[in-house]
Amino acid sequence: MRGRPNLHTDYASDQAPLNTPAKRWWTAALVVALAAAPIWLDGDLESRLTRVFVIAIGAIGLNLVTGYAGQVSLGHAFFLGVGAYTGAVFGASAGSITVGYELDMLIWLPLAGIVPAVIGFVIAPVATRLKGLYLAIVTLGLVFIGEHLFKELKFITGGVGVGRSMAKARMLGFDVSPGSPTFELGPLTLRGPIKFYLFSLAILIIMAVVSKNVTRSKVGRAFAAVRDRDIAAEVMGVPLTKYKVIAFTISSFYAGICGALLAIVNGGFLEPTFYNLILSITFLAVVLIGGASTLSGSLLGAAFVVLMPRLVQEFPRVIPFIEGGSTGGFLTVFQVEAILFGVLIIAFLILEPRGLFGLWFRVKNYWKAWPFSY
Repeated sequence: MRGRPNLHTDYASDQAPLNTPAKRWWTAALVVALAAAPIWLDGDLESRLTRVFVIAIGAIGLNLVTGYAGQVSLGHAFFLGVGAYTGAVFGASAGSITVGYELDMLIWLPLAGIVPAVIGFVIAPVATRLKGLYLAIVTLGLVFIGEHLFKELKFITGGVGVGRSMAKARMLGFDVSPGSPTFELGPLTLRGPIKFYLFSLAILIIMAVVSKNVTRSKVGRAFAAVRDRDIAAEVMGVPLTKYKVIAFTISSFYAGICGALLAIVNGGFLEPTFYNLILSITFLAVVLIGGASTLSGSLLGAAFVVLMPRLVQEFPRVIPFIEGGSTGGFLTVFQVEAILFGVLIIAFLILEPRGLFGLWFRVKNYWKAWPFSY
């Protein structure tokens, strides 16, 4: 509308993902900056940003079921493991005791999401009969069941202490894995880590756009109704089981994709003991610190959780009683990192339940209204 560019006169324009010029310009600038970042970043930061992209995919999935649909899930590590081993079985070569079919990434990566989604679809009707603490305990049981299965199904996982190799990130003959040869693209030289960095960024953008459209659709509004007042939602005609199952299924798909890509980021090797309760809590911390029920919160939380250890590594230089090694001194960097995680989760739950996104929202609104305080 002339003279009022930010005035929305219909629901579709108001709920559009990028409904203001500022959002469109800043989003485009962020994508361009991230795509060009490897030109200036060192190898460590480049690797950490790749991990941020991959973990953000899993965090978006967990946010859909926990933040948007209000179903507390501690079983995310189980679906990450299923996705990783699905990718390994269909994409990697067979070992002495493990099976492998060496399919193209165009096939095994979608399967890494579909198989966990099918399992989530089967489990969800049982799990969604509960809520709150009881639901959390049931999903927690999935992690322990998964740990046992991953240890015992040696023809799939290789077993404890042996493990197996992950599939190569090779799509239609083009290798984008971190260890792939350098690729010349005109004046640009794309090293293996940069290729996988850009590939992970592209997958994140696709998954983020899909999740954003889900949350602004009829399904997303049903998720919010179930989360806020499930009994009232059922009275209004929202079938609770149906939408809880949808949330679990979509979340499991995202977790599977994340698990497969995370295995490549971790060096291309799968160890059954990796998919444990600590991994589930890490993803829950990403959602809580970043901000539940927001897409931006998943991205901010992933960036914070992955990049904070890099900041903590600098503490021994300026704080004398913190040691850089695993032993010695009053505190080590690993202990400081664990303490910070715990303190931040408690602080955000008490002081700012919307996490880093909530802080950003407050700052943005302050400057929009400045110098007026009302």
